[in-house]
Order: sequence, then C-alpha cells, then structure tokens
Amino acid sequence: MDLVAADRAHLWHPFTQQQGWIEEEPLIVDRAEGTDLIDVQGRRYIDGVSSLWCNVHGHGHPRIDAALRDQLGRVAHSTMLGLSHRPGIELAQRLVQLAPPGLTRVFYSDSGSTATEIALKMAFQYWRQRGEQERTKFVSLRMAYHGDTIGSVSVGGIDLFHSLYRPLLFDTLHAEPGDAAEMERLLSEHEGEAAAVIMEPLVQGAAGMLVHPEGYLRAVRELCDRHGVLLILDEVATGFGRTGRMFACEHEDVAPDLLCLAKGITGGYLPLAATLASERIYEGFLGRFDEFRTFFHGHTYTGNPLACAAALATLEVFAEERTLELLERKIELLEQLLEPVAAHPQVREVRRRGFMTGIELAEHPLRARIGHRVTLEARRRGAVIRPLGDVVVLMPPLAISEGELTRLVAITAEAIDAATSASAAVWAEAA
Repeated sequence: MDLVAADRAHLWHPFTQQQGWIEEEPLIVDRAEGTDLIDVQGRRYIDGVSSLWCNVHGHGHPRIDAALRDQLGRVAHSTMLGLSHRPGIELAQRLVQLAPPGLTRVFYSDSGSTATEIALKMAFQYWRQRGEQERTKFVSLRMAYHGDTIGSVSVGGIDLFHSLYRPLLFDTLHAEPGDAAEMERLLSEHEGEAAAVIMEPLVQGAAGMLVHPEGYLRAVRELCDRHGVLLILDEVATGFGRTGRMFACEHEDVAPDLLCLAKGITGGYLPLAATLASERIYEGFLGRFDEFRTFFHGHTYTGNPLACAAALATLEVFAEERTLELLERKIELLEQLLEPVAAHPQVREVRRRGFMTGIELAEHPLRARIGHRVTLEARRRGAVIRPLGDVVVLMPPLAISEGELTRLVAITAEAIDAATSASAAVWAEAA
C-alpha cells in the first residue's frame, strides 16, 4: 500500500492547511519507543511535543501496557449511563485524592474540549437551579484557548481560530491576561450576572505559551469569591506535571470550583477527560426525578474502562518513578539550555514555565511560514516539534532523559539558524 498516496487521497488533518500538506513529504509514524517516534523508513525522532502535549512517561511504558492488557481481559467498554465499573470508580477516587481540596466529584468525557464544555454547562445549570437565572455570562481571558466545540470556542479568544465561527457563539466577557484590575472591573460591572470565570492557570498554551505574572491566579480566585462567581480552571495542558507540579494551580495554593483535565491523564495512551466539581456544585443537581435537575450530558465512551485503566497506571508511574521529583533537575537544565537560544538574533523572546516552552521568533513575512520552516529543519535533524504561528513550542515527555533534552534544544537551535538564514536569503533576493 502506498501510504503517502492514500493519505493524500483520503485524510483531512486537524489544524492543517491541506494544500500545503500535499506539497510536502509527510512523516508517517510507524511505531514509538520511549521518547522517540519512528517512521515507516525506520528513522527516529525525539517526540519534542509529547504527541501534542499528552505523552508523559514515554511511549510503550511497560507499566501502562500491562494495565491495558489486563483490562482487555476483563472488559474493553461498558457505558456509565446507569452502570459503573471498577477502573472508573478507582480512578475517580484517585483523582479526588490528588486534586486541590474541595473537589469531590468526577465527571468523565473524552477530550479537553468536552471537559471545558461540561464545566460551562455545569456552571450555567447550577445557577439556574439556584434561582439565580441572571447569572448567564462567562468571563475568559483574551487569547484563551479551551477547545474546539461550540461552547469552548465561545470562551476562546484567539481570532485566528475562533473569529470565523462568531455567528455560532454566545457572547463572553474578555479580560486582559495578568490584569487583576480589569478582572475586578468586569466582575463589578456585571455584578450578579457572571456565572463563572474560566482560565488556563499560569500559562496560556495555545496562545504561544503566554505566562501570567506571579500572584495573578490567586488574585482571580479572591475576586471570584468576593463577587460570588465560580472559578473554572482549564488544566488540560498544564496538568499532570507540565509546570513542575501535578496541577499548575498548586503553585499558588488555589482550588477552583471546577477543574478540567485531559491530555496527560492517560499518559498519552487513550482519549479521556475529567471535569472535577466541588460538593457544593454536585449537591445543586440533586432532587426528585420530576424536578429535572439531572445534568443532561454524556458520551458513549464516557469513562471508558481501558482509558481509566491507563490513567490509573499513569498515576501509579508518577509515584513509582518519582516523576515530579526528578523533573526538578530537568527543569533547571532546560532553563540553562534555553539561555543561548534566547540570545539568538532571530529569537524575540523565550517564555517558559516548568516544561512548557514557547520560543517566539523575530518577525518575518507571513508567507515565509518561519515557524513551519523551523519544524521541517528540526525534523531533518531528528526531532518532531510543532509551532504556534511563529512561536516554536517545546514540550517533551516528562520522562525524557537529560541527554535527549540537551539534544532536543540543540536541534531546535540549529533548526532556527537554518530556517531563518534560508528565509532571509529568499526575501533578500525577492527584494
């Protein structure tokens, strides 16, 4: 089978301009080992973005593989609508133990988008059932990204992704990231109207790794409490060790009312998401059948047993391999490795929190696609990275060795050199 031809004939790739895709040689992954991806020609690449920010302990981890094999011998899927199962129950208990205090209930879904969509619907319905029907507005941050379903897009703030769909969306109040005074103004102006604030804590990933100032998250929590507004934290990207703690909100000792999790929850093995809620919110949905206070939301694969088994094993590996403890040294190493990159004449800024890094390149013409060119140059040198526009993202698996981390940053620096030199030559000639 000609895989390249079949791909070009039948596949439609996410967040990909297909016309450009078919003009380039694709990388087709055949297998993976540890923190390497291996293509159909047998070439190896460091997985520099954790297979889109979700791989944690590396590919083919024996502990997670064994958990999946064991679960396959029991049941691969059973609905949670009116039924339950062991891995779903055990995982919910474990997540509550790990989560910030006050979060006691776990509602499963299958992606970061659905996790945030669920949180929005829970918040909206909670206030309706309390009789506070004026609380219908959501406050989010400019340049926010919370997924691609209609509700999550409504609270997003990246025009490139979201503006086209404006006629489909509900209106949202947008606050400037890091500006507690503006958040205070918005909540004051809409006193009694705001249902919740939704935000990515500490780092806005899809915005290009925008890092919030210290204390901002804590200030937003206090403002929500003052105005009686729920706080939804989207830890889809920041959760499971990416900032150096299990959850980013731990850095400022903040507990949200609703917590959205996905990506690293299964170690990058299977789709699974969870929305954690406080007991106060959960109790707002209790009532007689004829009161219709049920949360009318669910998915066929909600809490899939295989995915829950993978997630349980992932959390066990965190403990057994002291992942977060050993990550501290790697974070320090990454900071040192990025110092010369930040001084590169073609780099405008390096933004980083923990293992989440965004390297913003100097301005180039849009048609140059300089971020994409860096990606291609890195691939030629043995690393898979992905840009957000002209911001090159590095977010390797937490399990990456110090040697491979050093090589990944070196490849990225070489790729920036090669891509920006070639681009400069092309545009100089064109001029």
